[in-house]
Amino acid sequence: MFFNRQAPAFAVKLTLASAIAAAPALALAQSRPAPPADESIPVIVVTALVVDENADKIVAPFSILDNEKLFERGGTLGDLLNGLPGVHADSFGGGASRPVLRGQGAPRVKVMSDSSALLDASELSPDHAITADPLLANRVEVLRGPATLLYGGGAIGGVVNVLDDKIPTFVPEDGLDGFVSLRGNTVASEEAAAASFTGRLADNFAVHAEGSWRNVDDYKSKAWDEPRVDGTAAENTNTSVGASWVGERGYLGLAYSYRSDDYGLPGHNHEYEGCHPHDATLHCGSHEEEDEHDHDHDHDHEHEHEAPVVDLDSRRVDLRGEYRDPFAGIHRIRLRASHTDYEHHELEEGEIATTFRNKGYEGRIELDHAPLWGWHGVVGGQLADTEFSALGEEAFVPRTQSDLWGLFAVEHLELNDNWHLEAGARYERQRHKPIDDPRGRPAFDGSATSFSAALIWAIDDAHTLAITAARAQRLPQPQELYARGIHIASNTYECGAIAHPLTCGGLDNNAPLSKESSNNIDIALRKHSGDLTYSLNVFHNQVDDYFYARTLDRYEDFRLIKYTQQDAEFTGAEAEVGYRFTDNFAASVFADYVRARFDDGGNLPRISPLRAGTRLNLELQNGVGAELEYFHVATQHDIADYETATPGYDMLNLSLAFDLFDDARYQLFLRASNLLDEEVWSHSSFLASVVPLPGRNLSMGVKVNF
Repeated sequence: MFFNRQAPAFAVKLTLASAIAAAPALALAQSRPAPPADESIPVIVVTALVVDENADKIVAPFSILDNEKLFERGGTLGDLLNGLPGVHADSFGGGASRPVLRGQGAPRVKVMSDSSALLDASELSPDHAITADPLLANRVEVLRGPATLLYGGGAIGGVVNVLDDKIPTFVPEDGLDGFVSLRGNTVASEEAAAASFTGRLADNFAVHAEGSWRNVDDYKSKAWDEPRVDGTAAENTNTSVGASWVGERGYLGLAYSYRSDDYGLPGHNHEYEGCHPHDATLHCGSHEEEDEHDHDHDHDHEHEHEAPVVDLDSRRVDLRGEYRDPFAGIHRIRLRASHTDYEHHELEEGEIATTFRNKGYEGRIELDHAPLWGWHGVVGGQLADTEFSALGEEAFVPRTQSDLWGLFAVEHLELNDNWHLEAGARYERQRHKPIDDPRGRPAFDGSATSFSAALIWAIDDAHTLAITAARAQRLPQPQELYARGIHIASNTYECGAIAHPLTCGGLDNNAPLSKESSNNIDIALRKHSGDLTYSLNVFHNQVDDYFYARTLDRYEDFRLIKYTQQDAEFTGAEAEVGYRFTDNFAASVFADYVRARFDDGGNLPRISPLRAGTRLNLELQNGVGAELEYFHVATQHDIADYETATPGYDMLNLSLAFDLFDDARYQLFLRASNLLDEEVWSHSSFLASVVPLPGRNLSMGVKVNF
């Protein structure tokens, strides 16, 4: 391994090992009676929706992975969610992976930490890790519909909300609550452990401590010539301590978190480091050549570089609070605030090549109000201020100060017993200002207004039909505005969209900036009770002035791109039909598909192809469960002009879960993935035709809850 943080890793491993060794005794000492039979099916409250806890139905479209599924699936966040309806992954080796929802990735998919922005650098590039830790999460929510306006009008793909326990919301009655877990796999020699403890110090005071450690080697793949795929190793450590005052009507708490990552960057090609633009033409040769448009190469092909490595540190402080029934007319006040100091170095041959930093704060307050003229819901505001900087070889975005403030409301109206209306609105203002920019690129200041509405018809006790319409506006990110330089992760030389003589790509390719406006309609039919259940969704998203990377010129696999706006449309469907044959056996079939193209012709890049499959589920009374999953991913032929078709593949997975000692607090799982050992290339990844996904894999883990 190339990692050099042996002391911190050893300390975390020692702490986790001690916790795991003590876990059985702790679990017995803090034992709690099993729930009665009528409580075996939990009531789900989607935190990010901030709905009335007494509401009979949650009408917004959502998906949930609870802590049991998180424990079994593991991995990075994108890989963890891959396989949910309409969700794929933009994977970049073993250390970075972002979720892709209905063909949309970052920055059109927001990833939150308990409703707060992460403030890392994952929206800038696919090789930058998301700093939310699935090993310590207790639930992950994937949201679409009006509720996404709580977090940003630009989240036209959706919102991923990662919930954790770092700030206690309760005082354990028996003095201690938590879990310890271990897991590993064969394809990457994974070693991972996590522990979480919430303790009672006083009647109204709780403390929390948690930690995780994960180490994976370069993974194996049948599609790779070598035994392992170079550059896919990763190691990360997460620790957090927090405390809360908890009363009968709410809580207020503070937590400090530290995360460190070391992971490889596979597929990086430094062959084109000398390429640069001349107006709209890519020049990859020597300046001594008379013909500047000649694409002859003068790079040394004989020297093979080791895969670059990311060395990441993130320090974060979170403040969370909730106050129920503070005064007449308000059911709840909810507070979230955070300060993040993020930095990562990209190391090449052991030397720092580029450093990225993001430092800033975000705060939000939400008021859950009593019905007003029949409308009940949430109103609130959000404020953020960050400073991003890059220094070194790939500093393709200038140091930029960004601030944002927004106002939002999501409301629900019960028209009668069968008809419901949900509506949302958001106004936000955003400013980006380059700092000490030698090119003198101007500041950007703009506002965006978004609206969304859903009409829900409860046809009967089992069937629901929902029609959702939205018009959401998105303002450009600093990268889309100011980029100028080589970006190895995407194998491009990037030019920002800001119309200014000192940007690249040629003045002829400059154009006035417009707000990106998404006009979306979604129709969903669901049957949610009985032996036969199903969920059928179709959607169409017309995006005016869609920001994308337009190719101006190309040399081999390296492109000169200019961020440009053009109208585009996304059309797709998601379906799942299940049938419970007995109390112990159920089966389902599922599929999802999205088609994305520009209005004047041409396909958008990295759009996942059709996926369809089936699942068989077996649940036994003694705490044994099994799931056999098979799906086929089709060959993707609808590609952008610079892409190549990605071959289809068949995926077969088997999961087994056991409650040890007939006690649900002791859990063991076995999961076999890619049993057919298929060659898997992910079309939604920037490394679609360069780096394959892992081959056949066996994962195993044990978890003790107490």
